[in-house]
Amino acid sequence: MNTKGPIGIFDSGYGGLTILKAIARQLPEYDYLYLGDNARAPYGNRSYETVYQYTLEAVEWFFRNDCSLVILACNTASAKALRSIQQQNLPAYNDKRVLGVIRPTAEIVGNFSHTGHIGVLGTTGTVKSGSYNIEIHKFFPEATVYQQACPMWVPIIENGEQDSTGADYFVKEYIDNLLQQSPDIDTILLGCTHYPLLKQVIYDIMDKQVALIDPGAETAKHTKRYLIEKNMLSEKAGEQQYRFFVSDLSQSFVRMGSLFLQRELDGIEKIDIEKY
Repeated sequence: MNTKGPIGIFDSGYGGLTILKAIARQLPEYDYLYLGDNARAPYGNRSYETVYQYTLEAVEWFFRNDCSLVILACNTASAKALRSIQQQNLPAYNDKRVLGVIRPTAEIVGNFSHTGHIGVLGTTGTVKSGSYNIEIHKFFPEATVYQQACPMWVPIIENGEQDSTGADYFVKEYIDNLLQQSPDIDTILLGCTHYPLLKQVIYDIMDKQVALIDPGAETAKHTKRYLIEKNMLSEKAGEQQYRFFVSDLSQSFVRMGSLFLQRELDGIEKIDIEKY
């Protein structure tokens, strides 16, 4: 596998920019291509077949653009499409790899829990897939996993309302619903790339100490470990290069993307993913 090309980061919108930010910090020797399929977002309520098709189109676009490693920064794409792509499509690409954001958090989340009661907050699609439950039990079979869908959180964040009283109401509602399933939950996994923007609100609302697991930080650590274990770390020198692509060039992507990445997004290019 040749990893001298850029690393591809894919999301249905701009939430995956939190993953890009964390990975780029861990792996400064790489350039990065980011693709947000915001014209067809959100993925959360779409069928498995549709998410698989959309995600595969994006992955193959990355491959054609010299990316040997692609990270599915979208939890829904990781839950609904990753396994099928790895099993059905990657055999045709001997030197390519596709990783997701679910396993990196699932393999460490149990280390933070003293009670063995773990909560997962995610989109409706991610929760319905049961992927976090399955992956967590591979590494921590004795753990008890409780899931809560938070369908209002992404719209709140994408409308810039994460600091509003309305956000407080919906954060409290979903946190209460989760903790009603078990008062012993002491570790909560944020199963969506948008949710780290609500971390402080969650901490302020909760009346107990919990560990909040950020998917960006853990995915970045996992990616670096993976490349080291496979002896695939690049030796590229020089300043990192970023290129941003979207399926719909909207002002909201420019505005919110800058918030997620915490830097200006310059030179965003619009592409038609389906034509490739």
